[in-house]
Amino acid sequence: MRIAFVGKGGSGKTTLSALFSRHLARTGAPVLAIDGDINQHLAEALGHNDGPLDAPPLGAHLDRIKDYLRGTNPRITSREAMIKTTPPGRGSRLLRLLGDDELHTRHVRRVGEVPLMVTGEFDESDLGVACYHSKLGGVELYLSHLVDGPGEYVVVDMTAGADAFASGLFTRFDLTFLVAEPTRKGVSVYRQYREHAQEFGIRIAAVGNKVTGEDDLLFLKEQLGDDLLTHLVDSPWVRSAEQGRTEAGPESLEPLNRHALNILRETVDSHPRNWAALHAHAVEFHLRNARAWANGTTGLDLAAQVDPDFVPGPAALVV
Repeated sequence: MRIAFVGKGGSGKTTLSALFSRHLARTGAPVLAIDGDINQHLAEALGHNDGPLDAPPLGAHLDRIKDYLRGTNPRITSREAMIKTTPPGRGSRLLRLLGDDELHTRHVRRVGEVPLMVTGEFDESDLGVACYHSKLGGVELYLSHLVDGPGEYVVVDMTAGADAFASGLFTRFDLTFLVAEPTRKGVSVYRQYREHAQEFGIRIAAVGNKVTGEDDLLFLKEQLGDDLLTHLVDSPWVRSAEQGRTEAGPESLEPLNRHALNILRETVDSHPRNWAALHAHAVEFHLRNARAWANGTTGLDLAAQVDPDFVPGPAALVV
């Protein structure tokens, strides 16, 4: 199952991404966390404090990733012809979660109990010539070629705000959690996201965060209604962990917050994946990108990259 955490900057989506990833890992579930935010702080939130993380960022190795994933797919003639929305087809290399393959071996590093991938920071060489969504192409291609099964989890900390809709990556998830603080600004981002999600049939749920009392909770209930799945209270444990003042593990998280994490997992697990629908979304956004810019950039008709008889999923692994 693939889960995204989105929300206003400062809402706590990175903290919740880390807490949920650690919560899953402690149960023994296979889980991969991916830092897809322009501010790369997920490693720290997972407990890394030993200097730079030795994990080659996906965004800096897109050509190599494309060469690996396109495999022998005859519809993709070169790395230059492969864009971030290019869907897999027969001959493409499909991935098992945390498998013994080149991509996982090269790009995954363990932070505590959680394996982590990073997209990389937006650095000086990108200024004025690129947008951060170009770096997210590695995540989009990874998820498009991943065949993950029930009880396996990919948790992605996404870019802040409705900016997450600037690429087709938002269609790659089974469930998107919108983290909302009990403020007007926090709720306004939720409303933006909900409108976009409803347009494309994307499944979302709102998660209240930093709730300090009944007034905060009442505000969220009034503003979010039935979309409010659960909430987390303001956490002294999280604050201590972020300040490096606690040695206690996440098992010391407040009971109300641990209960909220259980609700998140139950909600994720309650919705089986429809592989055909997931792939149809990928094809739709690939064709949109092809028409909008990619055909002109590559000089090719990238609609031809769509393999009409192919649907990813467990059956495709044994073909």
